[in-house]
Amino acid sequence: MLYNNLLFFLVVIFVISTTNPTAQPVLAPLWTLAALAAVLWGYGQVAARTFARAGGGPNAYFSAEKRLSVLAVLVFMGLVYLLDLKYYLMPLSVGGRLPVLADSAGLGCFFVLLMLMWRAGRPRYQQLFQRRYTTPAFLRSNVKANLPIVLPWLILSLVFDGLRLLSFPRLTKLLNSPWGDLILFAVFLVFLILVFPPLVRTLWGCTPLPPGPVRDRLVAFCRSQGFHSEIYSWPLFEGQVLTAGIMGIVPRLRFLLITPALLETLNEKEIDSVLAHEIGHVKHLHLILYLILFLGFSLLAGAVATPLPHLILSNELFYRVLPHLSVAPENLLGILATAPLLLLMLVYFRFVFGYFIRNFERQADAYVFRALGTSWPLITSFEKIALLSGNREEKNWHHYGIGERIDFLRRCEQDRRLIRRHKRKLHASLLLYFVCIGLVVLALQRVDAAKLSEGYETKYAEAVLLQKVRQEPENSLWLMYLGDFLQSRKMEKRAVEAYDKALQLTPTNAEINNNLAWLLLTAQDKSLRDAQRALTLARTAALLKERGYILDTLATAYWANGLIEEAVATEIRAFRLDPQNRAYYQAQLEKFRSKQWDEH
Repeated sequence: MLYNNLLFFLVVIFVISTTNPTAQPVLAPLWTLAALAAVLWGYGQVAARTFARAGGGPNAYFSAEKRLSVLAVLVFMGLVYLLDLKYYLMPLSVGGRLPVLADSAGLGCFFVLLMLMWRAGRPRYQQLFQRRYTTPAFLRSNVKANLPIVLPWLILSLVFDGLRLLSFPRLTKLLNSPWGDLILFAVFLVFLILVFPPLVRTLWGCTPLPPGPVRDRLVAFCRSQGFHSEIYSWPLFEGQVLTAGIMGIVPRLRFLLITPALLETLNEKEIDSVLAHEIGHVKHLHLILYLILFLGFSLLAGAVATPLPHLILSNELFYRVLPHLSVAPENLLGILATAPLLLLMLVYFRFVFGYFIRNFERQADAYVFRALGTSWPLITSFEKIALLSGNREEKNWHHYGIGERIDFLRRCEQDRRLIRRHKRKLHASLLLYFVCIGLVVLALQRVDAAKLSEGYETKYAEAVLLQKVRQEPENSLWLMYLGDFLQSRKMEKRAVEAYDKALQLTPTNAEINNNLAWLLLTAQDKSLRDAQRALTLARTAALLKERGYILDTLATAYWANGLIEEAVATEIRAFRLDPQNRAYYQAQLEKFRSKQWDEH
């Protein structure tokens, strides 16, 4: 379950941290609140029915929990993308200076969904594991069990935002440099090594294995392998799960975790074989390699993320699809830019990361030959676990099935060369991984991202304004801004059309009258010029608002219609209202007095 939950939380963290809040939510706050309440109620009902139908033993319970967790992720994505969850959480970010606070609140919303699931599953859990819980205690227990999965991200984000918030120019410059990510990763690594293991041990309620013959024998076996670690009892699912684990890289902060059920079920040699498996992880540096694999994804995702928005902006399909959607251009761009990264993350962890951890497990299994000289105790341990759990042939993305692990060990008993072959296979796979990650990152860094979307900035800006016009068809300001934009880009015919539509909505708007009048006077496309209409529009604008630039338009309209005296008198009035632009008005006066409109 821990590996599956890791994948679920990775998706949730990615979604909430990469989504930008919309300028305005799709639904009004009250409607959003009502929709949120309906979604939470509906999810709670589905969870209750799912657990009610989940018969059988613990496997059926865990299967139901997995399905509901997947549904919780999908529901959460709906809250973010459809109900604009990030918009309502952004005030928590202290004006955008601490985005981790808004993202943490979003993660809290996902925990709310999980708590609805755990609340519905509590009766079934108590029946299966023979343990009574109050609802708050059961929820608290599950939150503590899953909190270690998100703690590294929370700590790293808090450190990152906190350092950015500090007003130290040299520090800010360093963090923004190419070394910034490496520095933050180093901080993250220190946290994982020094703080994370004891913190997780406390959250999971692990307690030191009590002094006695069992502990003494386990310590003696570990020392015989040149391995030193504190040994703790792991109360995972009331201690009834048959498993063990290793946590920590530094020997003094390393903990070997064993569930009570495992100690009760296996004999001494079998317990030694399980310890040998966990020691194998340390001897083969698997815990360090896990961190490197996470760093590899971070580098890959960062390299892919840079050119993605530019690539989307340079695609004509984006502009053809946009008018048919009720999504703001910036939101659609954000969704299209994050969707490939989300897919990359799922593929990476499901297949690349999954491939390595499966084979790390196999390599750790094979360590039993070095520790005990044979794998039969580990094979019998697996047989017992398979018999009691009923999942001998069950496979998953992060572990080979118990049957597959047994078959591998039996083949190694017959041919020990398979152990070396597997080691060479892993080394070759890691080398290929490093080469591929390095080549892809270097290739993407060489891409001139800005050049991809060069020339499309105008198209995107126009798309944003057109979307605003569609969203607020009665707001003439968006049409005026669209006209201004089109005029600045020499799209004069379309600018006239935009201004005309704006005038139909608000004929008494001085700015619209003035801007259309100026375009009808100065259009490069002379077929669009209309001096008489421009004069009417300019007079209307001057009556509504007497400003220097509006009177200048009116003076130009008088001049275009051959009314020179009126043009000069009006330009003088403009100068008196706006003396700061004296040079411009004087140039206009000279032009009116010395040239005819046809000569302009």
